Amino acid sequence: MGPGMKSALKIACLLATLLAVPATAEQKAPPRAAATAQEGAGHRLLHDLANAVSQDQLRATDTTLVGFGTRHALSGNISPTRGIVAAQEWVRARFARISSDCGRCLDIQTPSENFTGSRVPNSTAFMDVLAIQRGTSDPDRVVVVAGHLDSRNTDIMDAVHDAPGANDDGSGTSAVIEAARVLSTHKFPATIVYAVLTGEEQGLYGGTVLAHYARDHHWNLEADLNNDIVGSPQGGDGTSDPTHVRLYSEGTRDLETDAEAKAIRYNGGEIDSPSRNLARFMTNLVERYVPDFHVRMIYRTDRYGRGGDQNPVLQAGYPAVRVTASKEDYTREHQNVRVENGITYGDVLSGVDFAYLARVTRANVVTLAALALAPAPPEVGIAGAVTYDTTLSWKPVAGATGYRAWWRDSLDPNWTHSWTAEPGANSIKLARVNIDDWLFGVSSLSADGYESPVAFAGSASAQGPNLTTAPMPAPPK
Repeated sequence: MGPGMKSALKIACLLATLLAVPATAEQKAPPRAAATAQEGAGHRLLHDLANAVSQDQLRATDTTLVGFGTRHALSGNISPTRGIVAAQEWVRARFARISSDCGRCLDIQTPSENFTGSRVPNSTAFMDVLAIQRGTSDPDRVVVVAGHLDSRNTDIMDAVHDAPGANDDGSGTSAVIEAARVLSTHKFPATIVYAVLTGEEQGLYGGTVLAHYARDHHWNLEADLNNDIVGSPQGGDGTSDPTHVRLYSEGTRDLETDAEAKAIRYNGGEIDSPSRNLARFMTNLVERYVPDFHVRMIYRTDRYGRGGDQNPVLQAGYPAVRVTASKEDYTREHQNVRVENGITYGDVLSGVDFAYLARVTRANVVTLAALALAPAPPEVGIAGAVTYDTTLSWKPVAGATGYRAWWRDSLDPNWTHSWTAEPGANSIKLARVNIDDWLFGVSSLSADGYESPVAFAGSASAQGPNLTTAPMPAPPK
């Protein structure tokens, strides 16, 4: 063998050695969104679903909701055309019409509980309207989109005078109903629940009823997308941002145990709860499927000192996020309709930007569809202390045909590196990826290319229901 042949053989051997290495810290994987449903057979479906969202349908729904005058949770059965009971009946009937169009694909439920509290002086029933689209192969796994039906004006106890609630939260309710109209025309492995809640303004009671219903029906609740004030990008300070929506998510779980908290403090995971990784999942999908629109992830459960119906769901142990508009105008929130010192107050229909609301609805629709089409996130184990490698392992997930390991620098907001496991494997060894230098997780893959949110490798990824039967405490609104 001549010198030239020997050199060529050495180069070939070197290349073979490098290609045999599963992954290294120097091998940067493509961004997460580019490695998920974009490559699967369902890529076109997500685009089609986003395009099916109708701005006109959203306007028609919100106009109808405002037409009930007040939807205050304590307004009772004023008349067939006014008050919360009339609005609830209209929502139920609207879901029934959507169900009729899809061959009765929606199971409509109206769970109700009685509560008293600082804003509910007498025991009062609070009822949610749920339209449940059962999954075809994994029906116990559930994803929820929610908005609250009730409205208020300046006096939180005023159940008589007009409280239009066009943006808070007619916009969120309209998004939920439109998501039902669009997604009900397709079938999904997992169950999708379209939830219109009542009692948020009086103490987050609608979210509490939802959380109790999920617990009592043994849902494997993977995600709750709570949409509250999603109808306008205009701020009361004159600013506007029509290209973003804010997405709030808790960093550590509300129900973490002392042992889990200690492990997180020591090994990391403070920003890797299932809710936080759900937020990352939604962020990446919106970048790809909703043109000229972006998610601004905010590492906080809600706006400062305020709350929403995602809070009781979190307190019950389930992943949930709050979707809310990029800007808020406080002259249009919790205000009587009036003009004072040249300023127009009140949550009226003219304050809703339906083109913006359509973009937010598209973000919800593609997220719900992608979640319902993908397998559940896996339960992940990790090992590699005092070695130069990291080994990730996982329990098999129903419907998963593959798994992908993810890792990122502890300062990166999104997962940046990935490596797909061999078919049939329940573990992967990341050679020369030091466990001490990165944060790790694993996602599940379906046969047609849909991918679950990443499950963090550590205590932060635990989840499960709180079995208490007491009402959830309500933080300040």
